[in-house]
Amino acid sequence: MLNVTEIYSTLLGESSSSGFLCTIIRLTGCHRRCVWCDSDYAFEGGSSQSIQEIIQTTVGQGCSTVLVTGGEPLLQSDTIELLEQLLEAGFSVLLETSGTTGTIPLSEVPAGVSRIVDIKTPDSGIDESEIDFDEIAKLGKDDELKFVCQSREDYLWSKALVESGRLPAEPVTVFSPVQDDLSARKLADWIVEDKLNVRYQIQLHKVIWPEMDRGV
Repeated sequence: MLNVTEIYSTLLGESSSSGFLCTIIRLTGCHRRCVWCDSDYAFEGGSSQSIQEIIQTTVGQGCSTVLVTGGEPLLQSDTIELLEQLLEAGFSVLLETSGTTGTIPLSEVPAGVSRIVDIKTPDSGIDESEIDFDEIAKLGKDDELKFVCQSREDYLWSKALVESGRLPAEPVTVFSPVQDDLSARKLADWIVEDKLNVRYQIQLHKVIWPEMDRGV
């Protein structure tokens, strides 16, 4: 059984698959409290559902791509079985996770799932010591590292980490601004000025549906 906040279809707003039609399975619960979190409604509540119920609902959405997110999806032990069954059902499966300690290790995620790891920048309020760099080092070419920047300080910290050699080289690295806190143009200008070899991205769903807080 898994505690689920919502299941819905939308255009994926983030990651390298941004813009594709996708079913989002948002699981309930999080052990982190990023100050800019836009899905804090998933911290508590939700409904208990069997994996079969979740699969049936997801099939009914009619999308070939599925994103399992939260909250923090790797807090629930049955998430691994859910991911396995989604793959067996023929879905292209993405997993968005914090990459911090206290969760199921990233290395236990089934092969074939694209792991999108949100590296917690200083302004998130999460201490760097909570980032599980040992597990992040095991990511590969089908995975992704995401840096959400709220300030110039966040950008400089992220830039230094990318250039430090501490991160695996194969995953796509994405930089994104916190909407309404950091100008999208400023972050773009910094990346261009520094010739930083990363992918720039804004939250597409917030541009398309700015009045909606959930379900997009």
